[in-house]
Amino acid sequence: MQEVSDTRSRIVTATTELFRRRGFNGTSLKEITTAANATTGSLYHFWPGGKDELTAEVLATSGAVYREFFEAMVNDTNNPGQAIADFFAGGSEILESTDFIDPCPIGGVAREVASTHDGLRQAAHAVFDGWIEAAGAFLQRCGLDADEARELGATLVATIEGGFVLARTTRDTAAFTASGRHMQLLIDAALADARTRVG
Repeated sequence: MQEVSDTRSRIVTATTELFRRRGFNGTSLKEITTAANATTGSLYHFWPGGKDELTAEVLATSGAVYREFFEAMVNDTNNPGQAIADFFAGGSEILESTDFIDPCPIGGVAREVASTHDGLRQAAHAVFDGWIEAAGAFLQRCGLDADEARELGATLVATIEGGFVLARTTRDTAAFTASGRHMQLLIDAALADARTRVG
C-alpha cells in the first residue's frame, strides 16, 4: 500500500515541477512518467481522465500548500501590512534562488487553459478563490469588514500573480518587492480608515 501511495505522490510532485519549468502545454505524459519513475499504466490507474484529471489534482494540491504557507506567515502577526510585505520579500528570494522558475504552477497553468480547457479553468478558479478567501479572512480578523476584506484579498492575489509574471519576464524582482511595499501601504491605510470609522 505504501508503494502505491509513493507512486501517486511521485507523479504529483514530478508534474508540479515540470509545470513550473515547462508549463501545461509543454509537458507530456511521457515526460511526467519518466520524471516520476512511473509507468503510463500507473498514471491512468490513479487518474483515468489522463493529463487533465492529473492537472486538476496538481492545482488543488499546490493551491492548498501555498494557502497553508500564506496562513502560517500571517496568522500570528501584530503587523498585517508588514507581514504582507515580508511575504512578497520571501517570494522575491524564491524567484532569485531558483533562477526565476515559476514558483507557482497554478497561475501558469491558468493562463494556458483559461480559453481552452473549461474544467481546468474552473479548477484554477477554485484555487484562486480559496486564496482570496484566506486573504480576506486574515484581513477581516485584522479589522476590515467582510466585503472590503475580500476585495482587498482579491487585489492581493492579483498583485502576487501579476508580479510573478513581471518578475519572471524581466528577470528582476525589484517591481515584485515594490508591489509588496505598496500592498503594505494599502493595507495599513485600509485598517487605519476602519479604525477611524469604528472610533
